[in-house]
Parts: sequence; C-alpha cells; structure tokens
Amino acid sequence: MRRIVRMSLGIILIALGIPGLVLPFLQGVLFIALGALILSVDIPVFEHLVQRLEERVPRIKKPLERLRNFLRGANNGSRNKGENLP
Repeated sequence: MRRIVRMSLGIILIALGIPGLVLPFLQGVLFIALGALILSVDIPVFEHLVQRLEERVPRIKKPLERLRNFLRGANNGSRNKGENLP
C-alpha cells in the first residue's frame, strides 16, 4: 500500500512538472526533481539519476540518503542521532 502511494505521488509530481516547464506560475524543475526523488526508491532508472546527481554534487548525498530512508520506511523510531533503539 505504501509503495502504491509513493509511486502515485511521484507520478503526479512529474505530471505537474511537465507543464510547469512552460507555464510561468509552476516550478516545473522542482516538481520533476521531487517526483524523481520519490520514484528513485522504487524505479531503478530514477535511482540511477539520483546517484549521478550525488556524484556530481557530493554535499547533497547525506540529505538524499535520509530522504530515501524515510521514504523506504527504514527509520527505527529514534529521533536523536546517537540513539539506536531496537
């Protein structure tokens, strides 16, 4: 169920981004980038694009990794960095 919601949201964001490339009131690149980040969890093509982006801009590697872990549901409930709960 979570995967279906994630993929639907990613597709909707990309669908909003395409007309946003030509319409002045929508930020097309932003919507496409967010959609690609969300879809990178499930679709290898988008995962490869995000990995290439991480190679070109190393500063965003950690935030993107945290986002991917959040989207995958890999958080263990701990809010603090040093706290590892079973």
